[in-house]
Amino acid sequence: MADGEKFRGLFCILAGVLVSCLGLESFLLPNRFIDGGVTGISMLAADSTSVPLPALLLLFNLPFIFLGYRHVGRGFAVRSFLAIATQALCLTFLHFPIATHDKLLAATFGGFFTGAGVGLAIRGGCVLDGTEILAVIVSKRSFATVGEVVLALNVVIFSLAAMLLGVEAALYSTLTYFAGSKTIDYVLHGIEAYHGVLIVSGKFAAIRQAILNDLGRGCTTLVGKGGYTGEAQEILFCVVTRLEVTRLENIVREKDENAFFVILQALEANGGVVKQRAFH
Repeated sequence: MADGEKFRGLFCILAGVLVSCLGLESFLLPNRFIDGGVTGISMLAADSTSVPLPALLLLFNLPFIFLGYRHVGRGFAVRSFLAIATQALCLTFLHFPIATHDKLLAATFGGFFTGAGVGLAIRGGCVLDGTEILAVIVSKRSFATVGEVVLALNVVIFSLAAMLLGVEAALYSTLTYFAGSKTIDYVLHGIEAYHGVLIVSGKFAAIRQAILNDLGRGCTTLVGKGGYTGEAQEILFCVVTRLEVTRLENIVREKDENAFFVILQALEANGGVVKQRAFH
């Protein structure tokens, strides 16, 4: 790994730790709201016992870090352990002021900051919460997806929160979780979230040229066959950012208002002319 990439990864991890601690101390903890995952379990345990939250965060995440070492890799496990340990130290020695006691604001912005922290840590190559590691492992050994496993775990956690903290606090905590989830997605994929587009049109040549020249994106021509007519049909496939989807739709409609196209969400795209223009 190049020095620049290492520095960027370290910066993302440290920024993630600080932002996550801000969300916890300024918004969630003063209002007795919890987050999802291992962090939520730790917060529930800290609220119900006299054990400090930093110690519980480190203790409860250790088994998942071990799982990460076995199933993901040594570097990932070491980075995750150091990030969680740094988070525990920050919560112990670096205190942020209480931002608000308004419950809606606390739940929303608490989720925003903790989600941003987790997302930045993932960008740096580690996790601040071991739930994701467990979800990936369980999904590989069952028919459940990662999202379904995470959702099932959090249903249990927020049900416990309803019994220990009250229904209202549990509902606000659920709002925190959803705000955090959306923020994680945005931090990881951002405004440059990619979409794959399949275009079926008899005027494919004109559309392809417009994509290359006007949009500055590359595209691939696939050969297919009409399911109804049985005739050979050329299909265009290209990858664009979220901000370029509307422009691409307009280009296609200008060339063929009857064109059929499907927009698919792509989790990641690398290489080709995705991050650079086809023509300069």
